[in-house]
Amino acid sequence: MISYVTVGADDIPRAKRFYSSFLPALGYGIEEGPEGLSYALPQRPGQPAVSPEFYVKPPFDGRPASVGNGVMTAFQARSQREVRDLHAAALAAGGRDEGQPGFRDAYGAHFYVGYLRDPQGNKIALFSNDPDAPGRDG
Repeated sequence: MISYVTVGADDIPRAKRFYSSFLPALGYGIEEGPEGLSYALPQRPGQPAVSPEFYVKPPFDGRPASVGNGVMTAFQARSQREVRDLHAAALAAGGRDEGQPGFRDAYGAHFYVGYLRDPQGNKIALFSNDPDAPGRDG
């Protein structure tokens, strides 16, 4: 099980504007500290933490943040409409479009996804895979 994902960012306020445009709608809370941003799903009393957490931080080595070629973090939305709404909110908050929300021939008939780049260039996917929602084939 993946426990957490960290992406690098040189401009934390700009990254906060981007990630806070959609992660709270997916249930993530935010903690901000001198080391960056920590987004986590709520923990129920007496239960273990819900994974994965998502961190946005300046690189520990002090060098500029860079993106990984082929690296992407995907967040599951509750519906196709939520994918569209959150994709639009993330674009308005400084993200770059990397693929408008919709179906992709390479994935299952109900896999609905939109792609973005955060202000640093990290690739993000927002997706829904609801078998009860209208699918690609009808």
